[in-house]
Amino acid sequence: MSAQMKAIRYHGPGDVRVEETAVPECSADEVRVKVDACAVCGTDLKAYRVGNPRIKAPQVMGHEFTGLVETVGAGTSGFAMGDRVVMATSISCGDCAYCYKGWPNLCLNLSPMGFSYAGGMAEYVTIPARALAQGHAVKVPGPVKAEHAALAEPVSCTVNAAKNCNIESGDTVLVMGAGPMGIMNACTARSFGAKRIIMTEVNPTRLDQARDFGFDVLVDPTQQDLAQIVNDETDGLGVDVAIVAAPAAAPQEQAVTLVRKRGTVCLFASLPVEKRQISLDSRAIHYGELRVVGTSDSSPADVEQAVGYLAEGALPADRLVSHVLDLEAVDEAFALMQSGEALRVVLKP
Repeated sequence: MSAQMKAIRYHGPGDVRVEETAVPECSADEVRVKVDACAVCGTDLKAYRVGNPRIKAPQVMGHEFTGLVETVGAGTSGFAMGDRVVMATSISCGDCAYCYKGWPNLCLNLSPMGFSYAGGMAEYVTIPARALAQGHAVKVPGPVKAEHAALAEPVSCTVNAAKNCNIESGDTVLVMGAGPMGIMNACTARSFGAKRIIMTEVNPTRLDQARDFGFDVLVDPTQQDLAQIVNDETDGLGVDVAIVAAPAAAPQEQAVTLVRKRGTVCLFASLPVEKRQISLDSRAIHYGELRVVGTSDSSPADVEQAVGYLAEGALPADRLVSHVLDLEAVDEAFALMQSGEALRVVLKP
């Protein structure tokens, strides 16, 4: 009988179970990792609440994981027993037009961990050959705590956003939405050199959480005049960059009116498919020569940069990880996220 492990498996909307399942095999061109931390993402919560047709159920969930290499396939190189690793977990094919362009996060044939492959909400996970071949497994140097290393994947998405926005030293950056990814975007913007951070949030609990991070200006746009505040804070010019991390149409539409000429608006958060249409002020974009960019997922290079920030202590990982729970407490993790009480919940097998 094969060895067994505990894992969190997705069976369908509202049906996520902690189960005993077989420890994944590790072939000659793969690496198996003993997981010691896996963060719970908003994508996991959404799948639990309303489902996700991309997940090949029943499937082990989790893509924000880290662990120590436990088995090294005979045909692999570059990894040794005990190495701490994380992943760029949307695995590219290496053969499509976008991979050839150097944009693996936009690959036409992405195969994500926790969707196409068994994920990291388990005691063990196998990194597939395709991921190793495309450089999606990244080593973590030095004594980084497991629960902090698990942030590498979500932080890498904010690194991608900061790159797309061309954030430079001295910039004023507006982040709209103070959920976990909004706060991570703001922290990463500071690491890129942003001088001032203005953050908006309509949820009082989220706004209180953001106070702990020392951002320069916090705004509740339902109670305050955001446009006037931005005007006052920038001597009437507008912010250099606006990152919309709130999954709502109103802030996406307003953002183009809040940036300076030749400023950048980044649509970081996706809108629900049934509410994806928005109206933008084309005159503001035209006469201001604005850049409106999207950002999606991250590349292995973005993960490496995120790992560097975490290893250097450049990000407040202790505050970003608000809760650490046992693997079996996944229902509690989802409840904390739905209440808005948690930033990142990390599960430990």
